[in-house]
Amino acid sequence: MLAPSSIRAAVWALIALRRTGRDLAAHGLDGAHVVSPPPLPASARVGVMAVVHRRPSTCLERALVLQRWEVDHGNRGDVIIGVIGPGDGFRAHAWLDTPSDPPSAFNELLRLPAPTP
Repeated sequence: MLAPSSIRAAVWALIALRRTGRDLAAHGLDGAHVVSPPPLPASARVGVMAVVHRRPSTCLERALVLQRWEVDHGNRGDVIIGVIGPGDGFRAHAWLDTPSDPPSAFNELLRLPAPTP
């Protein structure tokens, strides 16, 4: 069973994903703003991860929401948008750059720095 703080984090993530998707659709990348989560302990990240892994959303929406959570908990990470070229079949992907990530097969096109908390 999830702790109450994890449930609050999950609700925030659900709302943040929905709003981020709407912002991206209406205003593009420059108009996407992810609202800060409520003051919750870092351990409530379990709730955020439960939502981002289960709710239908794009990799960019997930990366932006995770970035906001991490920034508000003292961890800065850039969102990276990368592609795999036509020789391997074109694919694009976005992810949150963290020290524990292995090197990606995607070629970096754009890096979105972490916002200030």
